[in-house]
Amino acid sequence: MAVKHSSQISIKVGLDENRVPETLNWSADDGSIEDMEAKALLLSVWDSSQKDTYKINLWTKEMPVNEMIQFFHQTLTSMADTFETATGDDKMSATMRDFCDYYAEKMGIKKQ
Repeated sequence: MAVKHSSQISIKVGLDENRVPETLNWSADDGSIEDMEAKALLLSVWDSSQKDTYKINLWTKEMPVNEMIQFFHQTLTSMADTFETATGDDKMSATMRDFCDYYAEKMGIKKQ
C-alpha cells in the first residue's frame, strides 16, 4: 500500500545538567502547531510484532502536582473515549469512566 500523505509530529526536550526535563515543546505539521510549550506528555506506541507498548512519560520540573492530577484525569477520560471508539465496547468504557469519576472524587477535582 502506497503512502499518499505523511505528517510529522516532533517533540523537543530541553534537559538540565542531570538530564531532567526543563522544557517540552512540540510541533505538528497538520495541526499548524509550531513549537508549542507543554509541561508534561505521555506517549504510547504499540509494537505489533512484540505485542508490547513502548512508552515515553515526561514532565518538566515546573509541572505542579495539582496540574499533574488534572492531566492524568483528562488523559484517563480520553482513553475511555478512545477505547470505546476503537473497540465499540460501551460497557467497559462506562466502567473506565466510573473509575475516572472515582479518581476525580478521591483527588478532589470532581466538578460540582
